[in-house]
Amino acid sequence: MTGLTLSLVRGAVTSPFKRAGRPGATLPTGRAVLPPAPPAPGPLAAYSRICGFAESGPLPLTYPHVLGFPPAMRLMTDRGFPLPVLGLVHTWIEITGHRALQPTDALELTAYAAELTAHRRGTEVTVVTEARLAGELVWESRSGYLSRHRTGTAEAPGTAGTDGKAGTDAPPPGRATHPELPAVAEWHLPTDLGRRYGAASGDRNPIHLHPVTARLFGFPRHLAHGMWTVARCLAEAGGGPGGPGRVRSVRADFKAPVLLPATVTYATDGTAFQMRGGGRLHLTGGVTREG
Repeated sequence: MTGLTLSLVRGAVTSPFKRAGRPGATLPTGRAVLPPAPPAPGPLAAYSRICGFAESGPLPLTYPHVLGFPPAMRLMTDRGFPLPVLGLVHTWIEITGHRALQPTDALELTAYAAELTAHRRGTEVTVVTEARLAGELVWESRSGYLSRHRTGTAEAPGTAGTDGKAGTDAPPPGRATHPELPAVAEWHLPTDLGRRYGAASGDRNPIHLHPVTARLFGFPRHLAHGMWTVARCLAEAGGGPGGPGRVRSVRADFKAPVLLPATVTYATDGTAFQMRGGGRLHLTGGVTREG
């Protein structure tokens, strides 16, 4: 059994004993660390293919997040972590690459919980993942994960879903809608996309794998991984080698689920981007480039 599998099992066991929104909850101060090691070539090549990146040259900007997923999961399934990992929803992510990374780089990866904040739909934790090379910070990400529970804030029906895991793309009161960006590409997502991405990334959450396992969690069909949608948009934007100026950073907000199979549209004005489909807005984001 792998360390990631053990973390998932531990999370399933401990989640029923944790209550989100508990007064006075605090975050653990410890950090989960993976010692320096280069990425395994096979999984990296599979990830690049499934996300649309070139299979040679620098690492895709999103790939250290995949490498850092096991320590992040170890952190979030620890007994001292205040939120139940089952039901956590990935709401947004920010990634910054301080330099181009190579497949031979032996990256040390660290994950820690930075902030616990009230959210209109529950409690949100910010998890930071950092990659270092010979002690130098070369890459970092910040992710928001929402634990839903009752709050004192009223919520209008049909408010925005996150990470493609629930809700609709209707904006909450007072929030502006997103104007449609110019359509650039159309992608047909096969029914086995979640299984293929899960095999490449190690993220085998059952809501992404099969319609039957997704229905156990209240979804009509299985869903595309939120991090696949970010990576696929980034690959199209030039987030790998050969793009129009290296993408140095990306911010993405998850809006609504992508039920598989699906046909989606990638839209961009060169900086901001969207993924749309079936009349819904699934993802919004933007990139910054060097030069």
